[in-house]
Amino acid sequence: MLNIGNMDRRITIEREAETVKPSGSVVKAWAPLATVWAEVLQPTASEFFTGYGEAETGTVIFRVRYRPAMTTKDRVTYDGQPYDLKEIKELGRRDALELRGEALK
Repeated sequence: MLNIGNMDRRITIEREAETVKPSGSVVKAWAPLATVWAEVLQPTASEFFTGYGEAETGTVIFRVRYRPAMTTKDRVTYDGQPYDLKEIKELGRRDALELRGEALK
């Protein structure tokens, strides 16, 4: 199910963090959680057309080794482009995760 040899891309998993400035204002910023190896999959033509007009032009699937406590509130940065996580699917018995991300504009 999981072929480690296909994990040839580096991605950064990020989580939004809040910091309080001395003035009392709250600033939100993305902080890196981990930089990991991933397999990057583009959607097939059949997946693209099954949306019936809901074309997901910037959708990419990232396969990574299992990481606990990941949520769809996290995001992935790949090749300088941030991706919102829309779905996280566990593969096997905690063997890997499939992260479906949508490119932010």
